[in-house]
Amino acid sequence: MESTGTVLRELRGAQKSAKGVSLYSRYVNRPAGRVFAAVAFRLGMTPNQVTSVSAAFTFAALASVALARPTWGLALLVYAGLAVGFALDSADGQLARLTGRGGPDGEWLDHVVDCAKMILVHTVVLISFHRYFALPADGWLLLPLGFLFVAVLTFCAGLLREQLGRAAARPGPAGDAGRGQGVSKLRAVALLPADYGVFCLVFLLLGDETVFRIGYAVLAAVHALFLVAFLIKWFRELKALRAG
Repeated sequence: MESTGTVLRELRGAQKSAKGVSLYSRYVNRPAGRVFAAVAFRLGMTPNQVTSVSAAFTFAALASVALARPTWGLALLVYAGLAVGFALDSADGQLARLTGRGGPDGEWLDHVVDCAKMILVHTVVLISFHRYFALPADGWLLLPLGFLFVAVLTFCAGLLREQLGRAAARPGPAGDAGRGQGVSKLRAVALLPADYGVFCLVFLLLGDETVFRIGYAVLAAVHALFLVAFLIKWFRELKALRAG
């Protein structure tokens, strides 16, 4: 069997494009996922099994938010579980590309887990707010619901943009792939606040109710602004495909 180092080198050559990916995903999550993918390959795991392990880490961390009173120790455990789950979420796709064992079933399972994660992460914050937080006003309970609305709409609209765009797009010139690399770097920085891995960092603040509420509220506002920008961008792109 190939060594872990050999597998890692092969995985580096089987990466998805970095276009539209934030710096966190590009330089933290994907490299971590590459290590997990190499280990999974050595263990003989399938991509779907890696997806299942990712879900286990993520859902266990989220369940603890809903079931345990916030402390700094819990904050560290929750963040660790979410970060590992996110890295494994990258590893399943990398393993699929390395082994050629990907398929529609794996893509479907990956999207189902992503959707469940996106819904649960805000649901457990709402539960924690209700059970454990000394909120200054009941209106704070609306914040996770609003964040959930933004997250679901972004996920569904983005998925539709990808599918409809793939169906309507025509292949462009061969030189397009290398164009605008400077712009891509700027975009990678700009996308940091919208990255799930960066969002997970807010759970490190869970030991202090006030700081966590403020951090979560700031991220909710930022994600709402990104949603508006994304919707305008995606609509224009799809309209341009129809016009072309």
